[in-house]
Amino acid sequence: MNVIAESATEILRQNPGEKWTTEKVLSIRYWTSTLLSFRTTRNRDFRFTPGHYARLGLGFGDDTVWRPFSMVSAAGDDYLEFIAVLVPGGAFSEQLGRLRVGDEVKIEKSSYGFLTVDQLAPGRDLWLLASGTGIGPFLSILRDPLPWRTFEQLIVVHSVRHSAELVYRDEIAAIPNEALLTGGGARLSYLPVITREPGASPLADRIPRLLAAGRLEQSAGVPLSVADSRLMICGNPELARELRQLLSSRSFASSRRGVSGQMAFEKYW
Repeated sequence: MNVIAESATEILRQNPGEKWTTEKVLSIRYWTSTLLSFRTTRNRDFRFTPGHYARLGLGFGDDTVWRPFSMVSAAGDDYLEFIAVLVPGGAFSEQLGRLRVGDEVKIEKSSYGFLTVDQLAPGRDLWLLASGTGIGPFLSILRDPLPWRTFEQLIVVHSVRHSAELVYRDEIAAIPNEALLTGGGARLSYLPVITREPGASPLADRIPRLLAAGRLEQSAGVPLSVADSRLMICGNPELARELRQLLSSRSFASSRRGVSGQMAFEKYW
């Protein structure tokens, strides 16, 4: 999870001992003054499924502050990439804002999460609905051959307030040309949504309203149905709550133990 609400109850201060490795920052990219992505070295034994997150730690000893971040990088990359928003006064953000190339970051050896393609029942169309930095894990998923082999249509919807926050827009457009994915038969559609710059994008309302009005289906040229559509939602808790309620009213179900569903969620700020 890439942008976490900074509150006292969410700050994990402990020494996990050998549960983590120490990695080096390879590069930092500021998309805006408060929105950045960064790459670190990757321990050769670290494994994850696209859509998973890892826990990152900044600081020393008992003062290390830990946060969960989804991987943006592909499962086969020799580095790890993450995206984050700097929250004023946040215990983790304060240290993240001072991070420089060559600095150290602790990364737990295990990865976690249920926002993975294998959690979904078989289908024809995969919808990836993200707000803000929720686009992060979808980059990792799109860089994996599985969804390109499994689905016919991949529809990415990314909602932000301002156009500068449409991170990885060029990278998403280039993904279908990557050699690893050329054997897949899926078609990729990318629908940017900018909500606070009138006229900046054809779609300018919140994702739940666009979905309820049928505008996402119209823009993608792909109908939404329980039989064929699978949805992955990653964004703020309000987005997740509204979409879960809306989709459940249309008979979409989340996966549960032993039963694959039609939708999967990850919530964070």
